[in-house]
Amino acid sequence: MKRFLMGAVLSMAATLAQADELIGSYVAYIGQDDLYNSRGARLTEPWQVLRQDRANYHRFGISQAGDEWDPFFGSMENRGIMERMIMNGSIEPSAARILVNGGATVFVRIYGSGGRGRYVNVRVVR
Repeated sequence: MKRFLMGAVLSMAATLAQADELIGSYVAYIGQDDLYNSRGARLTEPWQVLRQDRANYHRFGISQAGDEWDPFFGSMENRGIMERMIMNGSIEPSAARILVNGGATVFVRIYGSGGRGRYVNVRVVR
């Protein structure tokens, strides 16, 4: 019994050590510039719009009133994993539709461990 309890405690400690933590967050307004990629094609998925918003902010210096800096998506590699992070996180279907149409404010929380992002939670307010 003692060995079982020690194993359970060690297993739980390992799980907690690997638990995801909030590694960053930001607020952004999704404007018309965020709805089109660099080649001018209209974006149709929420992760594309969020990725373009962050590329616009960090790489191209394009922002709207209310856009905030974030500690994670300044990296092109990190922006590239946006789709996976959204699929591992959460965004309501209705919020995704609003986001793709623009004219909304997003509240994004980035979770991961060891500086590596694993998922994002996105809240959209019109």
